[in-house]
Amino acid sequence: MGILNSLLKAVTWWNGATLNTMLWTRRNGQKVGEDEQGNVFYQTADGKRRWVIFNGEAEASRVSPDWHGWLHYTFDEHPGDKPLTHKAWEQPHQENLTGTALAYAPAGSIRHATPAPRQDYEAWSPE
Repeated sequence: MGILNSLLKAVTWWNGATLNTMLWTRRNGQKVGEDEQGNVFYQTADGKRRWVIFNGEAEASRVSPDWHGWLHYTFDEHPGDKPLTHKAWEQPHQENLTGTALAYAPAGSIRHATPAPRQDYEAWSPE
């Protein structure tokens, strides 16, 4: 199974970092921190470039708001040094569920757990 995983990483960009990204990171990257999902965050020595190497599928919505702010230069300190204060009403980070069975389905959608009964309508016709 290890050989198959290595082969998949070598030829697909969505299963983690590509070979070039791994080489760039090894040469120029300084590890800054890691989030609760195992994603690892890096920056160059001069701090001008910041990036993430995903633990698994490369999906941008898997980056928490704390680390997203650091990646986009909203915060100078990374969440490992200075964690953000969270409000009581804030919900934990949730990845993008579009295209999955857990995606939002409004009432009336055919994907909704209990679809609304079909209602006939009267077509409009010009007078």
